[in-house]
Amino acid sequence: MKSLSNALLCLLLIGASACAQSAPPAIAKGVTEVVDFDESTWAQLLKSGPRPAAYLFTTSYCSSCPDAFEQLHRAVMHKEPAMPLAVVMMDMGGKQALRHALHFQGLTQMYAFDGFEPAIRQSVDPTWPNVTPYIVLIDKKGRLQRSIGAPSAKALRAWLA
Repeated sequence: MKSLSNALLCLLLIGASACAQSAPPAIAKGVTEVVDFDESTWAQLLKSGPRPAAYLFTTSYCSSCPDAFEQLHRAVMHKEPAMPLAVVMMDMGGKQALRHALHFQGLTQMYAFDGFEPAIRQSVDPTWPNVTPYIVLIDKKGRLQRSIGAPSAKALRAWLA
C-alpha cells in the first residue's frame, strides 16, 4: 500500500511539473503578451497614449531596473483608476521578454523593441545615452519628465499632481 501511495505521489509530482513547464509565466494583472515597440511607437504613444503614464526602458541584464520600477509602483499603487506602468524591454521580445516581466510586479503593459535598437532609442530621446533604467513620466497634460534611474520624490509628486 505504501509503494502504491508513493507511486501516486510521484505521478502527481511529474504531472504538476509537466504542467508548470508548459504553462505561460504568471504575470501580474493579466499581462500575457508583449507589444512591439518600433521607431513609430513612441510618437504614437505621445500623441494618443494614456495620461498620466510611466515608461521604464530596460534590458534583461539591468540589475537596478526592478528597484526603480518598484519605486514607481509604490507611488501609484493606491491610485484609482490604476495608473499605466509600462516596461519596454530593449534587448529581447516575445516569451523571453515575458519571463522578465516577473521582475516588474504591477506593470500594466509590456513592450519590446522591434527593429534597429539605436534608431528606436533615437526616436524616444536623441540625447538618451543608452543607460538603463531610463524612465519617462508623462503627466495628465502630456508633459514629459525623463530620468536615468528612479525619479526623485519631487518629480513623482509633480507627475501625479
